Amino acid sequence: MSLRFVDTHCHFDFPPFVGDEAASLARAAAAGVERLIAVSVSAARFAPVLALAAAHPPVYAALGLHPMAVAEHDDGSLAALEQQLRRAPEKLVAVGEIGLDKLMADPQFARQQALLDAQLRLARQYDLPVILHARRSHDTLAMHLRRQNLPRGGVVHGFAGSLAQAEAYVRLGYLIGVGGTITYPRANKTRQAIARLPLSALLLETDAPDMPVSGFQGQPNRPERIVNVFHALCALRPEPAPQIAQQIRANTHRLFRI
Repeated sequence: MSLRFVDTHCHFDFPPFVGDEAASLARAAAAGVERLIAVSVSAARFAPVLALAAAHPPVYAALGLHPMAVAEHDDGSLAALEQQLRRAPEKLVAVGEIGLDKLMADPQFARQQALLDAQLRLARQYDLPVILHARRSHDTLAMHLRRQNLPRGGVVHGFAGSLAQAEAYVRLGYLIGVGGTITYPRANKTRQAIARLPLSALLLETDAPDMPVSGFQGQPNRPERIVNVFHALCALRPEPAPQIAQQIRANTHRLFRI
C-alpha cells in the first residue's frame, strides 16, 4: 500500500517555490504528498496564498497575521483578514499562522496577545480552526485558548515543547503539529512527548522552506520531506506505519475538512 500525506503547514508563497510551483508540487506528489496547506504570515500575503490555492488543485489556504511580523500588522490588517473570511474562498481551511512569540528582539507581547485574541474571535465567528505558532509562550497561549474556547479547535504547529505542554493543548481539544524537530536525536524532550501522545492528537507538517529535517541542514525545506518526518515518527511510535499514516490522515480530515 502506498502511503499518502498532507503537508498541513507550508509557506508555499516563499522561495524556492515562487515561480516553481508546478515542479515543486510534482516532486511532492512523487513522494506521496497529495495536498498541502499554504499558510500566510501577513495581510500582504493573503492574495498570493489564495491565488496559489485557486491555481493548483493540491493547494489549500490559511490566512492569518503571524506574531513575528507584529510590527507590520495594524487595524487595516485585521480588517483585511475579516474581509477575506467573510468572502469564504472555497479552499480557505483555517486562520493561520497566528500565535505568540517571545524570542523576538522586540516582541511587543501585549500587542501580540491582542492580535491573537482578535484572530481567535474571527476564527470562532467564521467557524474555522486555527494554526498556532508558539515560542517560549506555551503557557500564555494555552491560557488564551482556554478563554476563547473555539468550537473547531486547531493545531499547535511545529511543536517543540514538553509532554506536559502538549497534553495541556490536547486537553483543550487542539492537535499537535509534528515537524522536522523530531528528526534530530538531540531533541529528546520533544521526541519523547510525541512518542507518548495519543496518535489521534498528531498531524504532519514541514513548515517549508523553514524547519529543515536532519541531513538537510542549510537547505530550504520542501513538502516532500514530510516523508522524513513520517519515518522519524514511526521510529518513535509502537503502531505500524500504515496505521500511523491512516490515523494522521483521519486527523487532518477531521480538523481541516480536506
